[in-house]
Amino acid sequence: MIPVAFDPIYVLSLPENHRFPMEKYDLLYKQLIHEGTCEPEDFFSPTPIDYESVTAIHNKVYVERLKGLKLNKAEIRKIGFPISQQLIDREFIIAGGTLTGSLKALKGGIAFNIAGGTHHAFSSHGEAFCLLNDQAIAARYLLEKKLAKKILMIDLDVHQGNGTAKIFEKEDRVFTFSMHGEKNYPFKKEKSDLDIDLEDKTNDKRYIEILEEVLPKLLKTVKPDFIFYLSGVDILKSDRLGRLGVSIQGCKERDQMVLKHCREEDIAVQCSMGGGYSKEIKLIIEAHANTYRVAKKIY
Repeated sequence: MIPVAFDPIYVLSLPENHRFPMEKYDLLYKQLIHEGTCEPEDFFSPTPIDYESVTAIHNKVYVERLKGLKLNKAEIRKIGFPISQQLIDREFIIAGGTLTGSLKALKGGIAFNIAGGTHHAFSSHGEAFCLLNDQAIAARYLLEKKLAKKILMIDLDVHQGNGTAKIFEKEDRVFTFSMHGEKNYPFKKEKSDLDIDLEDKTNDKRYIEILEEVLPKLLKTVKPDFIFYLSGVDILKSDRLGRLGVSIQGCKERDQMVLKHCREEDIAVQCSMGGGYSKEIKLIIEAHANTYRVAKKIY
């Protein structure tokens, strides 16, 4: 097992000209600094990920067409973003941040990416705002470099990690676990190693009960030496794209449970923030900030 330390929190701050149009990333960074949860020196600005690491997961033809801004209208519509050079650059930087964070987690125990969690990206196409699968790319790198032998993907976004499930469907060294809204996108689900479909309006009590029953068993049977955690806050009752009924406190308890187990089992973990689409931006920031606050207390 990998010994865990926590000095300091490592998180991702995207360079100013590449920040995602959604304001939550910049606001989250500012909030964490303002309240003293993080210090400016805890953040790093990543460089774009290398081509070889990307094409170890993604089809070369797709990557070349993506880089050349040559996707057709149907492919662009499936992604949901107008394609631009800035968008492509951003995706390579985000993936670079997750990979670098993973390496930092091996040394410090835990690392965060304020962006990332692009779990709807498949090997040969993107969809639902996801172009490159950042955690899948990093997982493949760790395996190929023999920095990890068994990886557990814990995807607790409200949407199933369909791209991640498909990418690793024949990879025994990666166990994919997704707990998501049964009636949420994607409407055609892929098959993860373990899928838990939640009913609409699932509340705190039921959500935590299910996770508390499943997670310890997973750690015992899978025996991972590295964990990727997608901590989406679109499980909130207030989320415009979610259908669950979890509160801010319930979301915090979820993060506490996951990170507490990682800490107790001495398993390094890389966290990507994933989705969050509540109408009030302050709810999104509070829920995401709680993930960092919880981590600081645990580690």
